[in-house]
Amino acid sequence: MTPKPRKAEKKVAYDQKLCKFLDEYSQILVASVDNVGSNQLQSIRRGLHGDSVVLMGKNTMKKRSIRMHAEKIGNNAFLSLINCLVGNVGLIFTKGDLKEVSEDVAKVDEVFSFSCDDLCIHHIMN
Repeated sequence: MTPKPRKAEKKVAYDQKLCKFLDEYSQILVASVDNVGSNQLQSIRRGLHGDSVVLMGKNTMKKRSIRMHAEKIGNNAFLSLINCLVGNVGLIFTKGDLKEVSEDVAKVDEVFSFSCDDLCIHHIMN
C-alpha cells in the first residue's frame, strides 16, 4: 500500500498542474461556482471535450502559483487574473473559442449557476 501524499507534496503537484495549464492554454474563463454541486461540476468536465480543462482549488494557492509563474516567465499578463479570484471560483482553461466554451457549459447543465455575465474572461498572450 502506498502512503498518502503529504500536504506539501499536494501543493507542489497543484502548482505544477496550474503552471502547466497556464503555459499550455491561451484562454481562461473564471467562473463563479456558488450553489453548484459536485455532480454538476463533473458533468461540465465531461461536457468540455479535449480542448478545455476545469481547475478548482483554493484561491490562495491559485494566486500564489500564478504570481510565482508570472515572475518566473516574465509575463505580467497573468497577474490581472489574480483580481478575479474572489469567492468560490473555478478556472476553465481552453484552446477553443471562449463563447463556444461558455455555451457548452450552459448546455451541459441548465441549472448551472453562472451565466456569461458572471464570467471574468481573460485572453492570455504567451
